[in-house]
Amino acid sequence: MSTLIEQPVEARLVAAAPRMPSIPATLRYDRSDPFAVRMTFPAPATLEGVEVCWTFARELLTEGLSEPRGHGDVRVRPYGYDRTVLEFHAPEGTAVVHVRSGEIRTFLQATSELVPVGLEHLQLDLDHDLAELMRDAY
Repeated sequence: MSTLIEQPVEARLVAAAPRMPSIPATLRYDRSDPFAVRMTFPAPATLEGVEVCWTFARELLTEGLSEPRGHGDVRVRPYGYDRTVLEFHAPEGTAVVHVRSGEIRTFLQATSELVPVGLEHLQLDLDHDLAELMRDAY
């Protein structure tokens, strides 16, 4: 069974101009980091001209589909009938994108099939991780 889920999504960058350009993005989920999801934007879609990857809680994405969530660098909220807004806050500025809620739901369903919600802790090998930390400390 695969340990990684990747799903391309169409994100619409919210800008001051009336047209919202579409940019490709990828949602990723890895069983080895079961509490997190990643959203990656390709280099041409970023101000820096390099690929940018944001990591945030799967729970934040799930809850943000139905009500505003997040107080830090990543915030998620519903918008209209089938859109979800993701805000990414960085020292350089804020990026706001719209993604179809259906695409996010499909992605989250696949992550739940790989690692059911509430059972993420079973994917962690805390003894191994602690041994690695201790090894690096010496």
